[in-house]
Amino acid sequence: MILTVCMSPSIDVTIELDSLNVGKVNVVKSKTLSFTGKAINVAIGVARLGAEVRTTGFMYNESGAMFERALDMEGVPFSFVWNSGRVRENYKCIDKRSMLTEINDVGESVAADKLVELMQMIRGFSAHSDVTVISGGLPRGVDASYYREIFRAVDPKSLRIADTEGAKLFSALEAGIDLVKPNVEELEETLGREFHDRADMLSGCQELMDRGAKAVLLSLGRDGAIITNGTKNYYCKSINVAVNSTVGAGDGMVAAAAVMMQQGADLPDILRAGVAAGTAAVTTFGTISFTKAKYEEVFSNLTVTEF
Repeated sequence: MILTVCMSPSIDVTIELDSLNVGKVNVVKSKTLSFTGKAINVAIGVARLGAEVRTTGFMYNESGAMFERALDMEGVPFSFVWNSGRVRENYKCIDKRSMLTEINDVGESVAADKLVELMQMIRGFSAHSDVTVISGGLPRGVDASYYREIFRAVDPKSLRIADTEGAKLFSALEAGIDLVKPNVEELEETLGREFHDRADMLSGCQELMDRGAKAVLLSLGRDGAIITNGTKNYYCKSINVAVNSTVGAGDGMVAAAAVMMQQGADLPDILRAGVAAGTAAVTTFGTISFTKAKYEEVFSNLTVTEF
């Protein structure tokens, strides 16, 4: 089984516009609501690939039932730590050039006993999981060090994947991580420097490995991704597809990578699967995952090269 842990669920309101005009009236062409959170998106991607999955994490009394219904429709079992308050709302505006503008809400706080409850839940579920994915932000007021504590609660037999950034990522790495999945912008912000070429990117990945990651899957957006374990480096270029939305592309990469890791795949196959899922995800508008058919179509057309 693959376990995913959602630290900060959200209702994503995806709005399609001809163009986003600041300070003027904008007319909506279409609007879609998705009940998400990075690890929830990962769980849905894992389920669509046919692997066994369970998701846990924090949930809030207001709107939480809609998440349960959405996960039921995807066939994803769930066990949440419930809190008072509302689920945050994020607004994603996409114009005809596929430019994405995001306005992210701040989530509610959680009580100290709820932090302990989630750690206990992770400890129990991860004992029966081949891979545990923990991703996203943290509830309001929770220190970044909580990422270290929840990864330490993961059963030692379960492979660990982290998808977060900044101090939260550094904290997670203190617990030892099998795979981290930043994108270039996140890694630049985390390390506080810009990358000018592939050598800079590998140097940034190496710093994460020096801090406790065994491997880094670095998303390059529409250019594909690289994966490295400090000894072997691989690159996979994405194929050209119609980009309808980049929402959930990174979570799709994590889902496919987790499935491959569960199967004991090597780095090139983990990379190829991640790029295939991320590419498949951008072809859909207003949804948070990909179809298995599109994933398989893209996967069959990708090539991985060592460099």
